[in-house]
Parts: sequence; structure tokens; C-alpha cells
Amino acid sequence: MTEPSKRSLTVLFSSAGRRNQLMQCFREDAKRLGLGLRVLAADLQPELSPACQQADAAFRVPRCTTPEFVPAMLDLCRKEKIDLLVPTIDTELAVLSQHRTEFATLGIRVAISALEAVALAGDKLATATKLAAVGVATPKSLPMADYLRDPTQLREPVIAKPKGGSASIGIVRPRHSRELADLDPECYIVQELWQGREFTINVFFDQSGQLRCAVPHERIEVRAGEVSKGITRRMPALQAAAKKLAQVLPGATGPLCFQAVIMGSGEMAVFEINARFGGGYPLAHRAGARFSQWLLEEACGLPCTANDDWKEGVVMLRYDAAVFLND
Repeated sequence: MTEPSKRSLTVLFSSAGRRNQLMQCFREDAKRLGLGLRVLAADLQPELSPACQQADAAFRVPRCTTPEFVPAMLDLCRKEKIDLLVPTIDTELAVLSQHRTEFATLGIRVAISALEAVALAGDKLATATKLAAVGVATPKSLPMADYLRDPTQLREPVIAKPKGGSASIGIVRPRHSRELADLDPECYIVQELWQGREFTINVFFDQSGQLRCAVPHERIEVRAGEVSKGITRRMPALQAAAKKLAQVLPGATGPLCFQAVIMGSGEMAVFEINARFGGGYPLAHRAGARFSQWLLEEACGLPCTANDDWKEGVVMLRYDAAVFLND
């Protein structure tokens, strides 16, 4: 193996929240590579973040939607000599992508795609339009105002979603269009609701933008928008969709994921893209798709060993664990 240009790295997880398992994936892979690793975490309320409690050090930063966020993150990264910054939530992606060059000037790699890809993933209506353009099936979608003018344009049942929402927050499944009257039509879209087996596909793009890995897992059980029981499955239709997805995500790098459904008839549709580590990523990691290792390799100057040789049939059964303070 080529000797890395750096023998140790400092990684910062922003909006760390409950991403304890993700931090552990990086620790495991640093050990595999023979690298020293310092794991830092930043959050709005680090004292209430389990991940912050298990980091080597934790820091309070402003809310990611405020103007103070990026200057605070740049200052933190400079003081702590951060090598790799790993964003974890949707609301911070666009602003961090906009400022990637400023972080790069400080020698900091941000595990995030270019702004064009991030913006597309953050706009569910644009996602549906772009996917359809490259032949990826997607549920028919309309701006809410258009739907309310003529609900017969969509086949029932339907689902209403915030245009840039995540983690199932704000989703409404109306039995009648009247139930949407109190929502802001400028902030919502309405989609035909495809029902069937739900999947998340974790994908990895190397720093040159090449798709290197796509790992579908079936979402057997979901809690609060995050998979709690899942199993990896090699699904040719979903892996083919990942290759087409690469065509509509210019500037995609690092970890992303997308959601899909396969109906009983065998029809498949993609309905959402997330330009970050998926909440169920530890399942892909356990199956051998070590995105965290590949990011560390790129950050320390090793050749990226990203590949698509992962294990099918790996099951994840999540449970709640507690972190106790002042015990």
C-alpha cells in the first residue's frame, strides 16, 4: 500500500446529533488504514447531543440556517486544524457547498457535492423532473397550487411534502384535497403515492465524480423517517437507476443516497435524493461498502479503493442506547 501523505487526521462532524454510529465507522476505518484519528463534533446544543458526548472534543456552533454559521465553522476548523468536515443534515448542505472554496483554502476537505447537485437533491420537484428526463421512473408530481386547482391531475392516493423537507417532517397524506387547505402552497409539492417495498440506495462518488458504489437496502421498518430494520439486497433495477442518477448530478462527490419504491407489479420509482450520508449508512458499511474509509483515503493522500464488492443479505436491527452524563 502506498504510504499516505498524512499519518493522522482530524475529522469534524457538523450537526452531529445522534450520529454516533457514523463516527464509529470512521474510527474503525482509520484503524484499518493505520491512521491516527481525532474525532470532533459540532452541534447547536452539544450538551444534548449523544454524538458530541462520544467525540474526542465537542463544540457549540450557531444554527446552520443563520449567517453566523459558516464564519463560526471556518474559525473552528482553522483553530482545530481540521482535515475533513463531514456534514450530516440537509439544512446545512447548501451553505457549506457554497463555501467549499473557503474551506479548501484552509486545507479542509468538505465531504459534500457541488452546489448544483446539492440544490437539485434539495428540490423534490426538480428531482422528479430531472430523473424523468434520463428515463428514471418517478411518481408524478405537481406544485401544490397546481394540484389544488385540479386534483384529478394526480392518481389517488397522493402525498404532500415540503419542497426541501427531510426525515419525513411535514409530510401529509390527505384523504381529500380539502385537508391541504392550511398548508402554504408555495412550500409544498404533491406526488402520487406509490406503495410497495421501500429501499434506500447508498451511493459513493470518488473525488473525480465517478460513481464507484451503489448499495440498496430494503427498509423493513422505519421510525421517524430513518430505517430501524433493513437488509442489503442486490437489485439490478435499483443499481441501474443509480447509474442514471449519476447523469443528473453534476459535481456529485462523496456519499449520497436516494429513496425508491418497488410495487407488487415490479414497477420501480425513485422519489427522493439526499446529498449526504444516509441515516442507514452503517448497514452499507457493515456489508463492506466502506464510504468512510474511502473518504479518509482521499483526505490523507492514499489511492481511493472504492469498489462495488459488498455483501448481500446483511441485516441491521437497531435499538435505542443511552449516553449518561454526570453519572
